Amino acid sequence: MGLISEVLLLPFAPVRGARWAVGQVLREAERIYYDPATVRAELARLEEQLEAGEITEEEFDRREDELLDRLETGLHSGQATGDGT
Repeated sequence: MGLISEVLLLPFAPVRGARWAVGQVLREAERIYYDPATVRAELARLEEQLEAGEITEEEFDRREDELLDRLETGLHSGQATGDGT
């Protein structure tokens, strides 16, 4: 039965391959997005923008909260450890 189903599903192989590739890209994007090193770098850039007068204190507070939430989510979900793993 396995061989027959593989032969019958062969025309759908490109779709299955595309689905796998999209899944891999999505996982890598999430890993980078939640990586503590990435979030810390964004926090540093945000602070530089505040000090340079490019953003307001309110904008800084709002974006800092978003980044800290992202950092917490990444640390609790066991995403990246910040050391490239």
